[in-house]
Amino acid sequence: MRTIKSTKTALAKKLGVARSSLYYKPKKPPADAILKTKITTVMAEHPAYGHRRIAIALHLNKKPICRIMRIHGLKPKLRRKSHPVKPDDQNNPETKVINILKLLCPIRPNVVWAGDFTYLWFMGRFWYVATVIDVYTREIVGWHMANHHTTALISEAFKDAVLRSGKTPHWFHSDQGSEYVSGIYGLLLDAYDVIPSQSKKASPWQNGYQESFYSNFKLELGDPQRFDQIGELIEAVHQQLDYYNHRRIHTTLRMSPLEFKQKYIQKKVAYATTTII
Repeated sequence: MRTIKSTKTALAKKLGVARSSLYYKPKKPPADAILKTKITTVMAEHPAYGHRRIAIALHLNKKPICRIMRIHGLKPKLRRKSHPVKPDDQNNPETKVINILKLLCPIRPNVVWAGDFTYLWFMGRFWYVATVIDVYTREIVGWHMANHHTTALISEAFKDAVLRSGKTPHWFHSDQGSEYVSGIYGLLLDAYDVIPSQSKKASPWQNGYQESFYSNFKLELGDPQRFDQIGELIEAVHQQLDYYNHRRIHTTLRMSPLEFKQKYIQKKVAYATTTII
């Protein structure tokens, strides 16, 4: 008995913990097992979810989620990589166009839209996906995909947004990419009475809505090389955008973009009805 006790004492001393902790047993193993099952179920459906989105999905505090994930080594299957700053973006000249996002925070849809595009490597070449996001609802309201990144790419994405929503924004925000600062794109915005807004060059955080979206979009879309035809990749992009808009929890909104938009519409209708009465 003394040998066992002395061994436990030595082990506890070596680990730097109290000897009593070596006899600890979880107080709620059944509850923990149930919570673990719930967590893994959410992670199976949403492989890029971390503890914050899982907590929102389960309507629980994030602390027990973190504890269970840490104990069982549960981590998102999809995790993003960091990317270095491009050498040609080291100079930061101020844009002549105002950055409206530094001056206001939209409180309704269709006040500010933001645009950007990203690339996907497939079948030995780059394919480009341009998207338009509503800054208030975080909904992707329009998109276009092509094998070039010209003004036509972003113009078609903007036109798609107008067609799908039946609306136009007051401002359209973008970076200073050559596609967005071209005279042709400026004429397109003028035709729709939309005022341009631009970030400072090499300041991606000033278009953080799109940057954040693409970071997760490419992660969750996965490797394009698993497809055999471009049509399959286009369909996968469409499905990923649909998942983002309808089902994926946005941590700022604590719900999907379309659910957030629907709640806004319901509140607006309820307020209008109350006012009339």
